[in-house]
Amino acid sequence: MPAKNPRINVVCEPPLYYEISHLAEDTGASLSSVASDLIREALELREDRSLAALADQRAASFDRREALSLDQVFGE
Repeated sequence: MPAKNPRINVVCEPPLYYEISHLAEDTGASLSSVASDLIREALELREDRSLAALADQRAASFDRREALSLDQVFGE
């Protein structure tokens, strides 16, 4: 029977494998689920950094004189 989810084979250095295996033991989770959670967290952190950089760019170029008021935005 084929796997339900796609798979990734990862080769780790021994210290990294050791840490992941200890996390799995401590939480009672599988190596696969711990690795998947760590990858998901890393991707979320990358996204957060990208969005923060975009926010910084927008804040640096913001000109209050050109900004719309709430009345202009919502037509009140």
